[in-house]
Amino acid sequence: MLAIETWDLRYSYPAKGKSKEVQALKGINLLVSEGEIFGFLGPNGSGKTTLFKILSTLVAPPSGSASIFEHDLRTDADEARKLIGVVFQHPSLDKKLTVTENLRHHGNLYGMDGDSLKKNITRQLEVFGLADRRDEYVETLSGGLRRRVELAKALLTSPKLLILDEPSTGLDPSARRELWDAIVGLKKSAGLTVVVTTHLGDEGDRCDSLVIMNEGRVMSAGSPAKLKSLIGGDVIAIHCDAPEDLSEKIRDKFGAAPSVVAGAVRIELARGHEFIPKVVEAFPGQVRAVTLGKPALEDVFIRLTGKTLGSAELGRADG
Repeated sequence: MLAIETWDLRYSYPAKGKSKEVQALKGINLLVSEGEIFGFLGPNGSGKTTLFKILSTLVAPPSGSASIFEHDLRTDADEARKLIGVVFQHPSLDKKLTVTENLRHHGNLYGMDGDSLKKNITRQLEVFGLADRRDEYVETLSGGLRRRVELAKALLTSPKLLILDEPSTGLDPSARRELWDAIVGLKKSAGLTVVVTTHLGDEGDRCDSLVIMNEGRVMSAGSPAKLKSLIGGDVIAIHCDAPEDLSEKIRDKFGAAPSVVAGAVRIELARGHEFIPKVVEAFPGQVRAVTLGKPALEDVFIRLTGKTLGSAELGRADG
């Protein structure tokens, strides 16, 4: 069964100080299977946050269609809302309440109370290793522990679909790994479907399937391995003082197809380790440093857009 299906999904909003509208989504088609971790990978301005808002039923799709477990989000959003748990990019916990109080109030909003709610709270606290923190105030917890509380709250109502918007924002590397271990564990233990937005390639690697998004469009889709196979070779980055000039010289001498990305000469080439000494020897004194690596999702994004995932459009409100 499909957990999510969208067809020609479009969304525009007024640009600040301009008469022209910003097209945040430009015809998004998605098929998300039940029981998988599905990622939306892209930088700021790619449309991820708008898509998150629609799938979490915060806004109705104005054009095209979107459904969650066959419930149309334009006409049947109330039923769809019963099936989802949501973790927002910005914390939604009340820091002046304890961990248990936050979960209890969330359960009350969904009509849960009594012994059933108490048991659900206890179960979620145990799942996320929070049992000994249940009476601590949220404001005293670390960022990683707060994220665990957010997950426990989102899963309190036993949703079929968990939607997370940039869930690792503000976390240190250790807390980020713990968060993703928990997400993968939920998928394996409970068969939960998870949808996550991220601008980090290594988080995309933790997904079963993903779409790469840029400027409101899906640029490519598939498993991480399938997407990285688009590169078809090693990735060489040459750091130098005049990248445009060196790029042209490499193209003329070796017939390669270099590009300049983030101030470095970038080349996709099979057996890259054999090519590097040739470049250094051909252009003595011009190469400051060279890196060689197997393709990553960041490289796929560069291949598709000519930009890095970190090249966020700072003026855009949408992620």
